[in-house]
Amino acid sequence: MKAKTLMNKIIIVGGLSACLLFGGCGAGQAADAVSAESTATATQESTVAPAESAEATAETVATEAAQTKAQLPDGSYTAEFSTDSSMFHVSEACDGKGTLTVKDGIMTIHISLGSKKILNLYPGLAEDAAKDGAVLLEPTTDTVTYSDGMTEEVYGFDVPVPVIGEEFDLALIGTKGKWYDHKVVVSAPVAGDSGDTGSAFDLSTVENGSYTIELTMEGGSGRASIQSPAQITVADGAATATLEWSSPNYDYMLVNGEKYLAVNKEGNSVFEVPVEALDAPLTMIGDTVAMSTPHEVEYTVTFHSDTLQSAESGK
Repeated sequence: MKAKTLMNKIIIVGGLSACLLFGGCGAGQAADAVSAESTATATQESTVAPAESAEATAETVATEAAQTKAQLPDGSYTAEFSTDSSMFHVSEACDGKGTLTVKDGIMTIHISLGSKKILNLYPGLAEDAAKDGAVLLEPTTDTVTYSDGMTEEVYGFDVPVPVIGEEFDLALIGTKGKWYDHKVVVSAPVAGDSGDTGSAFDLSTVENGSYTIELTMEGGSGRASIQSPAQITVADGAATATLEWSSPNYDYMLVNGEKYLAVNKEGNSVFEVPVEALDAPLTMIGDTVAMSTPHEVEYTVTFHSDTLQSAESGK
């Protein structure tokens, strides 16, 4: 009887041991599975994260490169202006170019078109230009001179330039009253008309004082001129020229996008305008009221450093 009871106890203990043994293996396998899954997830995340980081870095670099590409030092440039249509282009007299002005990092190009058939431009899409409240680019009246000496009045526009060398949207509306989408590109900017900035005279080498300097001027109809030599004042490397026109009919001048009013009320129009460099062509726009309506006319003025003389000593 005792032997039978002892045998039953052994069987029960053995069964319990077996259950515990099998239960322990199952728990170990589950733990191992959880551990393996966690390891795999961590590995996958560590693999994906660098890829995402690399993609973000590449995008940032691309954006910075585009921004760098679009930036130019403040100043005046000649730049090419091309479009996607033969019906929309700058005047042949301008050789496919316009005057690019950069001020405080903001770029604007003035273009003279081939006629007066384009009434407004819009920096964006045609559908947005047609909406109420859209701010349209208004035309100026430019006088262009062709190679044979003939002149013509055309419409010009100051177009905001978001980037150099890449397409951007510029819608137009003509005499038919319908807006059209176009793509344009502003490219190949060069300082002044020649792009030869190395030959520009360094004004920081000139002592403060009053001087006279000879100048040459191109553009317009050729009937108007600026007196040469002109008076020029130098202070701390910056120069201001006093320009007297051959006509009393100029009411303001635009230099680097800034408007300068005449400083006199009688006689030929006189202006005091900044001069950024000598021996480098500078673009200046004069507004004349000699015609029935005011007209902005673009000129290129060059101040010649080898003619610079002190106004006080004559040296």
